[in-house]
Amino acid sequence: MIPLRDDNPARTTPYIMYILVALNVIVFLYNGTLTASGRNPLAGFELIPAHLFKPEHGGAVGFPSWITIFTSMFLHANLLHVGGNMLYLWIFGNNVEDALGHFKFLLFYLLAGLGAAMAQVLLSPTSQVPMVGASGAIAGVLAAYLVLFPGAKVVTLVIYFFIQVVELPAAVLLGWWIVIQVFSSIMMGARAGGGVAYAAHVGGFAAGYLMIMMLGGRGMLDRFGGVSYRDRTRW
Repeated sequence: MIPLRDDNPARTTPYIMYILVALNVIVFLYNGTLTASGRNPLAGFELIPAHLFKPEHGGAVGFPSWITIFTSMFLHANLLHVGGNMLYLWIFGNNVEDALGHFKFLLFYLLAGLGAAMAQVLLSPTSQVPMVGASGAIAGVLAAYLVLFPGAKVVTLVIYFFIQVVELPAAVLLGWWIVIQVFSSIMMGARAGGGVAYAAHVGGFAAGYLMIMMLGGRGMLDRFGGVSYRDRTRW
């Protein structure tokens, strides 16, 4: 299932979401696909679990290794990787930023990415496979959206034995998404199935869920006068 758009208009301009999308796209265009280390200018900014807690392994250009937890969030392996991540951030990020406010949203995003990285690192601490991508941080955003707007309708492309565009409640689409991530993480264990770090997705989602609940959950919407966005119509 591929989300195309939601019917959940935001009341403020999502400046941070726009900046995050722009940065990810610009970095991808600058760095290109992550081929051999010598071929991309940002080689060394990927997160390598085995290097994270070992001081003898410095980060790129002299930075400490922990910096790569955050720099890796802006690196992507290919066009499909960055395109898919940015699609989810574009659809669901604006409403979460609207509810949290700009600065809190940025902090929320980075902490969700931190939670995602640590989940994968703790599961496979000796792995030499570089980790890249914004999907862990975006998983935290999805968790927040699921808590805040479970009934919002999401126009979704369903590809199974048929191809159809349908409207699904966010609770169905995002609930199915996290079920797949948990199942895949259990099946793959410490391995990254097909190059996908499912444990990082689960970790980012869990971090996002915990943070949004600590901030008040759906009660946060009371500051908008108790009007639920899902009841509004987009023109």
